[in-house]
Amino acid sequence: MRILMVAARCYPLIGGIETHIQEVGPRLVTLGHAVDVLTTDPSGELPVEEEVRGMRVRRVRAWPRELDLYFAPRIYTAIRRGTWDLIHFQGYNTFVAPIGLFAAVRGDLPFILTFHSGGHSSRLRNTVRGTQHALLRPLVAQAARLIGVSEFEASFFSGRMGVPRERFVVIPNGAAMPAPSPGIKVDPHLIVSGGRLERYKGHHRVIGALPELIRRVPDARLHVVGTGPYERELRRLVAMLGLEKRVTIAGIAGSERQKMADLLARAALFVLFSDYEAHPIAVMEALSLRRPVLVSDTSGLRELAAKGLCRAIPPNAGPKELAAAMADELKAHREVPDLALPDWDACAQVLSDVYCDVLSSRSVVRLPPGGVMSWPPATGV
Repeated sequence: MRILMVAARCYPLIGGIETHIQEVGPRLVTLGHAVDVLTTDPSGELPVEEEVRGMRVRRVRAWPRELDLYFAPRIYTAIRRGTWDLIHFQGYNTFVAPIGLFAAVRGDLPFILTFHSGGHSSRLRNTVRGTQHALLRPLVAQAARLIGVSEFEASFFSGRMGVPRERFVVIPNGAAMPAPSPGIKVDPHLIVSGGRLERYKGHHRVIGALPELIRRVPDARLHVVGTGPYERELRRLVAMLGLEKRVTIAGIAGSERQKMADLLARAALFVLFSDYEAHPIAVMEALSLRRPVLVSDTSGLRELAAKGLCRAIPPNAGPKELAAAMADELKAHREVPDLALPDWDACAQVLSDVYCDVLSSRSVVRLPPGGVMSWPPATGV
């Protein structure tokens, strides 16, 4: 069948949704589906159309360039002028979702939505979330299926959107990383804090606890891996605390999977003190390399801890408590077992089953010869 995935961002940008699409899309192609991706480019610097690992990607302009609002009117036009069997919306928290959902409803196109919810550093954005959910509800309620990446997310949005829980399917993100390069060994003093550089991700809390941690573990070091708008503030905090020789802040491109795997494999501890996560891919990647993980006891992170996959500490823990917990983990030298984690093959297969189930009662559009997608002309995007 022909599937259109709609998302505000995709490869080569990095993030949870971007990784999800990059992992499941090609696997769905292998399963026999034609997968097209409709996304945005606020910069105007990326290709308007390209093929990425068997997927046809189309980008339209979005505004404003510097904020993560992604107002992209051409999303509506592209959806209405294309032909697909099913539309899969990846993410809900930008303008791409309501514009695309409205187009699907107007065109009577079957669609599903995976929430991929996350936190936000803006107090205003967090304040208006309730209003946002209420405004989206009439569109979301018309989805053929709703997908949560965790039980927490499915239950949360069932309540928030007033949609029966049985309308939801839980499909966790996969956990897969390349094997570490030969010779990579665990550095017993290295902590990695992973995720986009946003305040809500909690990197500043790790940095703030580092002076106390160094008193307990004198050789402790921190690598904050990620990019984002909070980088300047994090570097300012590092300088204020005199930690320039102890803290590295550097992102790793999404295409450099081996480099990321090697960094995680060297870490004695991976931490994520985020305010909100549904099912963080960064944590799953660390677990797939059998690294100990320490998280905040909140949202989907609590669910992972309850399954015994990681250790959780109170979300309001101060620097001394954070330092004590990190020191305990470093000194324990824990051997993480080979865990039974969800994988991307299973994720793609369950998605394919959901697609087939949704379309079982509808007539399926036939693919043109060769299964090639015919986009509308790529002008004025």
